[in-house]
Amino acid sequence: MRPILAILLSALVSLQPAALQESTSSKVWIGRYAEFEQFLRTAEIVDTVGTPVGITSPRHALFKPGVLAAGAALKTIRPGSYNGYWESYKSEIAAYRLDRLLELDMVPPTVERDYYGAPASLQLWIEHTIMLKEVKAKQLTPPDAAKWNRQLHRVYLFDDLVANVDENEGNLLFDPEWNFVKIDHSRAFTTTTALPFAIGKTLAQIDRPLFDRMKRLDRAAAEREIGSLVEAGCLDALFARRDAIVTALEQLARQKGAAGVFVP
Repeated sequence: MRPILAILLSALVSLQPAALQESTSSKVWIGRYAEFEQFLRTAEIVDTVGTPVGITSPRHALFKPGVLAAGAALKTIRPGSYNGYWESYKSEIAAYRLDRLLELDMVPPTVERDYYGAPASLQLWIEHTIMLKEVKAKQLTPPDAAKWNRQLHRVYLFDDLVANVDENEGNLLFDPEWNFVKIDHSRAFTTTTALPFAIGKTLAQIDRPLFDRMKRLDRAAAEREIGSLVEAGCLDALFARRDAIVTALEQLARQKGAAGVFVP
């Protein structure tokens, strides 16, 4: 897996604002979490259509016009091993709930729904975004490098924490304000203790507020929020990865100086 930052630095050269539509945030759910969660649990799905991206074949669920949201991503992946990967629709919900515990605001609201008798995850479909591969193809570059870098390292840290082995150019979305939106975590939350992004190489810094929240992450709170969504041993592995991340970043700070590792 090539580091996302290295891919971007080799590919992004010029900003073309028109490609990102009007300058507004697509993170409409922030501060309205309960409202969107309840909507996703109860809204009538009038149709579903296939999506052109994603190997897990998510469906685009459509709601009737004039309601809180136009659509959502629907996944019905039963927990199990597929093509050498452990996958589950429940991991999508767990990623959102852990995002909320960490106050990350990158993973869109995601809930469990019954879909024709089968359990499924339903994740808010985020409008007016482009994928990383589109950013590369259109040779766009963000206007605020510091903001971009801060968000990018938040992505690395979260993926290390949840063991997301499937971060790719279709799973990172960007809105008109260049906010990162993370989707597709069906292969996360396994029992591995390996970190997808190496500390000190790819994950070389993190903002202090997020680091402190991760370091204080409470086992009881995590058990309450995601315990029923992950398999046996997965919470133990998550906290083992958390401890490894904390230790490695604090050691890196001692070597290179805290100001270079823990940014505002």
